[in-house]
Amino acid sequence: MILLIGCGAHQQAKASVPPAPAIATSESTEDASPAETDTESAPRRTASRDAEEESLSVPAGAKPVLVETGLASWYGPPYHNHRGSNGEIYNMHAMTAAHRTLPLGSIVRVTNQKTGHSALVRITDRGPFVEGRILDLSLAAAKKTDVWRAGVTEVRMEVLYTPSPLQTGGRWAVQIGAFEKQHTADKLAGHLSHRYHTAKVLCFGSPVGDWWVRVRVQDDSRKKAEEVARETRTDEGSIFLVRLD
Repeated sequence: MILLIGCGAHQQAKASVPPAPAIATSESTEDASPAETDTESAPRRTASRDAEEESLSVPAGAKPVLVETGLASWYGPPYHNHRGSNGEIYNMHAMTAAHRTLPLGSIVRVTNQKTGHSALVRITDRGPFVEGRILDLSLAAAKKTDVWRAGVTEVRMEVLYTPSPLQTGGRWAVQIGAFEKQHTADKLAGHLSHRYHTAKVLCFGSPVGDWWVRVRVQDDSRKKAEEVARETRTDEGSIFLVRLD
């Protein structure tokens, strides 16, 4: 979602994986949602959300190919209008979500376990990079599923469509963060570059001011990425396997 800032002598590149947002407060969500106060643009945004959800419809009786339960959060500013992992500009008013490993373009049904409210969303981004969370919803999807005000809520995720296989193929990497200071990310990136000579190690700052390290293994192999994830240790930040495509 942002232009990468190279660590040390590493080459600049682009990354689209944001860290997960902090749990929203009522004050921040009111500021983050102009649709709540802009009466002229609200009908257009509502129509756009309804049209997108309708376009994401799946055949009646479609059976999930995968079911997950866990915590969902949501993200809006400062990621709104930045490029997402699928190359599109992230629009927090569209029915989308971020997931770490589902193929981009997958369609899932998200159901709030407490209220029963559900919505169809398209996976367009990567995240959330917080232990225990399985989905980061857009603002529109969070409102539809009652996740918006709660900030973090337990949900049931049913995968109804994937553009590519879940168990085979894909391009994989390891995402490590968030680090409060750049020099901490630099140090880890340098260590991993020396340890894995065939890997491409990048670090970058996020829109919220923290730092991340990404390890691209040879051939983007899932097996090699899993090995790096198992073998890597850090006193700061968490380690995640992430699918890039």
